[in-house]
Amino acid sequence: MTECIAKTECRANHACLLLVAAFFLGACASLPPDVPYPAFIQADDLQDAFLAGLPGARAKQFGGDARSVRSSNRLLLPANWDFGTGAAPDKSVEIFVLQGEVELAGVTLRPGGYAYIPSGSMGASLRTRSGAEILYFLNDANERAVIQTPLITGIESGQWQSLSEDPADFGLSEMELRSDPGSGARTWLLKIDPVAAQSWQAYSSEVEGYLVSGNYQHSECVDGKSATGTYQPGGYFLRPAGAINAGPEAHSLETSIWFFRRLGPGERQVVDGCGIPE
Repeated sequence: MTECIAKTECRANHACLLLVAAFFLGACASLPPDVPYPAFIQADDLQDAFLAGLPGARAKQFGGDARSVRSSNRLLLPANWDFGTGAAPDKSVEIFVLQGEVELAGVTLRPGGYAYIPSGSMGASLRTRSGAEILYFLNDANERAVIQTPLITGIESGQWQSLSEDPADFGLSEMELRSDPGSGARTWLLKIDPVAAQSWQAYSSEVEGYLVSGNYQHSECVDGKSATGTYQPGGYFLRPAGAINAGPEAHSLETSIWFFRRLGPGERQVVDGCGIPE
């Protein structure tokens, strides 16, 4: 984690020095916890990037693989932007609309709208008249994938399913956007109410998440200790398989909606505490 170093000089009096010290101590206290993988990242804090395959779009790039051009991004599309999804024979694309409207192959996607364009095609037209903000994922082709036709869904057409049958999931509900029985890849929304209580848990696969709305506090288990921080809308994490997280300090400060996805099969395991799952 970048160290918080005060570089301001104060030449007035002792009270001024105390004020400056208090300011920088407060700034240090607000830094996110130190975690050995991407977590507690806010998209607005990232520098703008530009993707060669999507000219004119400004990207907040969360990560990816430069060799395969696989990437995870939040894109800001300007008004009257008209290009394509960027899908290709060896790449699939996922799109989730955060703000504004986009038109995908003649279908209008509003906030909460989701689209999956499988590999093996040249994609489809993508345009916006008034501008839009979207999540954009360019994935490597998976030969085990069963879904081979474009999929369009989202909050307007989907249904929330309560997970409260399990006491460990009280106050949680999810909406499935995509589930591929061949590759095991899955994309879904998770809604967390302020009353929700969560146990320590770990997934057997890598999981990527972006906070769509709300105000949320979460914990990561790092070296047997809880590292707790908060997410505002635009918060992001990429949690590796087996990483223990959640726990008693994890909760929504207001109803929160997360966009989650994984690229392969995986199961969630509830564990006893911040340690190594059995």
